[in-house]
Amino acid sequence: MLISIDPASPQPLADQVAASVRAALAGGTAAPGDRLPSARNVAAALGINLHTVLRGYQQLRDEGLVELRRGRAAVITDNADRLRLRLAEAAEEFARAALHTGASEEEALAAARTAWQTLRR
Repeated sequence: MLISIDPASPQPLADQVAASVRAALAGGTAAPGDRLPSARNVAAALGINLHTVLRGYQQLRDEGLVELRRGRAAVITDNADRLRLRLAEAAEEFARAALHTGASEEEALAAARTAWQTLRR
């Protein structure tokens, strides 16, 4: 299934639903024009509340990645920019790693700046 969650994660389930779709877009397993599974089917398959899935889909709609039409499938829009999605995912992964190590926001940003400057040379 395109969408997966980790019930043990501290990340809200709706955020995980949206992140799964973003990951599929960034990884090329989903593309503009593809239909997402119905929220009802996702909720049943994952054992979560229908409204949780809808919140995840609404996040994607608010980001311009998905078009939602009542009574119809959610469709990935042409606005699904892969580079932007990859950057957002990388930033999220970096933030998780920084939080996991106990780094402060300032320490994390300093590490990112150092890496940026090193790569730009």
